[in-house]
Amino acid sequence: MQHGSPRRPYPPRTWSRKFADAFRGLSRAVRSQTSFAVHIWMAVAVVVAASVLRVSPVGWCLLAAAIGFVLVAELFNTAIESLARAIDTGRHPRLRDALDIASGAVLASAAVAVVIGLIVFGHRVGQLGGWW
Repeated sequence: MQHGSPRRPYPPRTWSRKFADAFRGLSRAVRSQTSFAVHIWMAVAVVVAASVLRVSPVGWCLLAAAIGFVLVAELFNTAIESLARAIDTGRHPRLRDALDIASGAVLASAAVAVVIGLIVFGHRVGQLGGWW
C-alpha cells in the first residue's frame, strides 16, 4: 500500500482550453523575451523584402519555414528558461548547460534561416539583375 493520498489526475481539457493555453504561452513569450521581439521584427523585414522582390511561391515556402523554425526554437528556449527558473533561482551547472544549449539551438536556427534567406534573395536579385 502506498503512503499518502493518491494524486488526482487533472480533468481532461477541452479543445478551446488547449488553444487558450497555447495562445497564453505565445503571449507570455512575446511579452517576456526581448529576443523574441527581435525575431518578430526580422520576420517582418523578410516578409516585406520578399513582397518587394516578388519571391516565387517556393521561395515564400522556404522563407516561411525558416521564420517558423526560428520562432519555434525561441519558444522552446523560452520554455526551458522558465522551467529552469522554476526549478532553481541560483546557479546550477547543469541548468546553465541546458540554458546554453537551448540558446545555441536558437542561434543555429537563426544561422540556417540566414542561409536560406541569402539563397532565396540572392537568387531573386540575380534574376532581376540578369545574372541568373
